[in-house]
Amino acid sequence: MSRRIEIEITSVQGDVATWRAAGAKLPKGALSASLVPGAPTVGQIYRAEVEQYMEGMEVLAVYAPKTASPLDPRHERLELLPTAHTGPDVVVTYAPKGRGTRRDDDRRGGARPGRPPARDRTTRERPTREDGAPRPERSERPARSERPARTSERGPRTAERPSRERGPARGQRPVRPSGPPVTTTHRNAFLATLSPEQLPVAEQLLRGGIPAVRNAVAEQNKNASAQGRPTVDPVTIERIAEDLLGRSTLALWKDRAAGAIGAGKELRLRDLRAVVTSAKVVSLDDEARVQLKELQASLSARLEVLRTQWGERLEAAVGRADAAEALRLVARPPDMSTRVSGEMATRVAGVVSEALSASTDPTAWCDIVTLAVDTSIRRTIKPQGIPDDATCHALAVKSAGAIPELAKLLGMKVPPPPPPTRPVRRATRPAS
Repeated sequence: MSRRIEIEITSVQGDVATWRAAGAKLPKGALSASLVPGAPTVGQIYRAEVEQYMEGMEVLAVYAPKTASPLDPRHERLELLPTAHTGPDVVVTYAPKGRGTRRDDDRRGGARPGRPPARDRTTRERPTREDGAPRPERSERPARSERPARTSERGPRTAERPSRERGPARGQRPVRPSGPPVTTTHRNAFLATLSPEQLPVAEQLLRGGIPAVRNAVAEQNKNASAQGRPTVDPVTIERIAEDLLGRSTLALWKDRAAGAIGAGKELRLRDLRAVVTSAKVVSLDDEARVQLKELQASLSARLEVLRTQWGERLEAAVGRADAAEALRLVARPPDMSTRVSGEMATRVAGVVSEALSASTDPTAWCDIVTLAVDTSIRRTIKPQGIPDDATCHALAVKSAGAIPELAKLLGMKVPPPPPPTRPVRRATRPAS
């Protein structure tokens, strides 16, 4: 690709003229004198069109030198004169090292009243100790590493006293943030398709939904009223927000799903389940359905592994007649959809019934009864006896509704089962 440069003719020998770059030694070369308009003149500067090659530079055409611009024939163009450098506007002077003299002494014209004048460090005598012996020179003092450690009222600083450094202590694992990694790919793509009028409304929707839009409109109208500017119609803004709500919610869910897919096995099971469950309230498109299918497959595979491990642990606990461990596993399955099979429930109930005998340690007996009350097989458990202990007797009376066989051992009427525990809902206040 050719380009233009300015060249200067250095010599003319017949039909060949030599040239060099104007004002420089290189590049240089030779050209045909017939390319120069008119007769080539030594020392004249021309405009040339050249082509750069590996061997050198070839002149393709030569044009007349530049003349004065028609816009400025008299060369009356204003030139910008450089400003003289006068140095920095602010000069910083640092104080000398050391304590130096006090400023109030200088203002008062001497030493402070009531204080003896300072003595020269080189001539004054070194103070003595209480026993009369002179203090050793600095060179005779023990090294800092040999001095005893300083102590205070709180005791010497040791490794047991933690420092006030922020962050996790050494040896502790950092707290892993909850939730899948945050991505903004689909949100950015959604915002790119909106008009300038819809963009601020969509940004508020992505932050907090319809409530965020209402709060932003109320704050904007409040500021506009205080400054005397016209306000916006909240009904119109809310109508725009309702039209964009479905698309914004879908973009948010896609970003969560993409982050969960990218996290893989590093994502916690509860976070993966939350992403899959939240898809029920979103209108999915084809791309979102593909993401949901992949997340559901990952969730099913991880749950299957957990169910297998849970079943093996339960089988081992029943095999070694560990009633407490078996009840813990029954009460906490890997997920809510996992249920204990009928055969396994019968085996666990038999192990627990044999463990609840009169010869069992009272503390262990109470622990097993407390664990059994929280399981789904509590009504099939048949204790063999109650230890002769007041605490066990009181717990048996309290748990007779959940475990009916305890009521028979106590010789009392079987009470009704306790009602299911439900969270108490607060009464909503009527809108004024």
